[in-house]
Parts: sequence; structure tokens; C-alpha cells
Amino acid sequence: ACVASALANKGRCASKQMGYYGTKLHIVAQYRKKGLPKAEYIGLTGAAEHDLTALRPVLPALRDGHLYGDKIYSDQPLKDTLGKEQNLIFDTPVKRKRGQESLTEAEKDFSRAVSRMRQPIEALFSWIEQKTNRSMASRVRSYDGLLVHVFGRLTAACFLLAFYS
Repeated sequence: ACVASALANKGRCASKQMGYYGTKLHIVAQYRKKGLPKAEYIGLTGAAEHDLTALRPVLPALRDGHLYGDKIYSDQPLKDTLGKEQNLIFDTPVKRKRGQESLTEAEKDFSRAVSRMRQPIEALFSWIEQKTNRSMASRVRSYDGLLVHVFGRLTAACFLLAFYS
């Protein structure tokens, strides 16, 4: 994806403690009992773009329910605004505050509960990667080629998900 610099750029994966060059896939999905979540929004950004920045354009369309995100989405003013204006409860695992040694037991329990609720979306990301091998874009030679590579593979995966799950 290096040649598609209009979209791809250098980012860092905190959970894997590594840097990479490329793009990030963002998905807002609806929970489905006994199945992978149903994707409501799929977006693609450069690897350097903050996840919360990618989510903000989608937020006005979300109302009346629960939204679960990982720690990167911890933004209390945003959570308060969504709760008041959109009746949307936005839960994320608790982040330690600067200088805080550890979380309380209640904070740890809450974080585990949020992580359990997030497990299906993590399974969806894993399934997408397994079915599409989206991250392997070594033959991409242009911005248009990158978009065809990513969204072509995602379209195929969505068909699989729609017709075989």
C-alpha cells in the first residue's frame, strides 16, 4: 500500500507493540444472537488516523442503545453528550489515569464486562481477515488499486456473511 499514499500512511498498533504502513478498517456493527455482528458502517482510513476521529462522522446516525468500544474511545465529554442528546450509552473499558498504579476491582470488573460485549466484533474482524486476507496488499500499485483490493474483498466477505450465516 506504500504507493497509495493518498490514503495509506504510517501507524502503530498498540496491542501488538509494532508500527506498520497501510490502512485501518473501521466497523460499527449491530449485535446478532448466535452469529457474527451485522456491519452497519464500514470505513477505511490511513493507519495514522485516530479511531475516534474516524467514528465521529458516524455518531449522528446512532441513537437509543448501547455502543461498545475499546480503550481508545475513552472520551468522557463525548460519552456524556451522546447519552444526553442521542440516548446512546457508550461504554469502553476503564483507562488508568496518569500516575494511577492500578484499577479498582469494580473498574476491572466493568472493563471485563465491556470486553465480553466487544468479543463478537473482534470475532468479526478476525473472520474478515481470515476470509479476505485484506492486509496483504503487496500487489497494489495505486490508490484506486488499494480501494479495489480492500472493498472488493470486503464485498465478497459480506456476501459470504449474508448468505452463509
